[in-house]
Amino acid sequence: MSLNAELRAFYDSRQKQIPADVRAVMQRATRELAQSGQADHAVNVGANAPSFTLPSATGQALTLDELLAEGPVVLTFYRGAWCPYCNIALRALQQHHDAITARGARLVAISPQIPDESLSLAEKHELTFDVLSDVGSDTAKQYGLAFDLPDDLAAVYERLGIDLDRANGGHTRTLPLPATYIIDRQGTIRWAFVNTDYTTRAEPADILAALDAIA
Repeated sequence: MSLNAELRAFYDSRQKQIPADVRAVMQRATRELAQSGQADHAVNVGANAPSFTLPSATGQALTLDELLAEGPVVLTFYRGAWCPYCNIALRALQQHHDAITARGARLVAISPQIPDESLSLAEKHELTFDVLSDVGSDTAKQYGLAFDLPDDLAAVYERLGIDLDRANGGHTRTLPLPATYIIDRQGTIRWAFVNTDYTTRAEPADILAALDAIA
């Protein structure tokens, strides 16, 4: 089963469990984000990838330049450990991690969570790639991916027990669009996936094909 088929199956089963009023808020927020043109502001193929220095789950600072010195970088942005769609996507990337590294690339994931949250996620899903913390979403902003949750959706998340204030170090409302980039050793973005719909993610098979194409 492809990643997005798995995500769609989860979405369909999930909808039956969510109260109608909550579902309506989520669906409206997704539509409005798509209509906002936010995805058009994201950096894309051919652009120079914005540099960053971010802490890993274990507190080690990693820079994009250091990562690129070893080869191409597969950079994926996700919302957080509280997001089941992110967890499914990260597990799928883990399943393809060996194939990514066999192509000489380094897989790195970024979220607005504090390092402790990233560490818990990495341990829970046995992730062997770096999970970086972009508290305040400054890096996501540089990539044109950051957006603020509308008030009603933030209230829904709080009602569901999602404590974004704690997970994101006080930066409650700002999240990144789901996005994945392949950056070559010169720092140029060679492949990009950006979507305002958090239930859709880059297919690992497409990432591998893109790495083969730029090899």
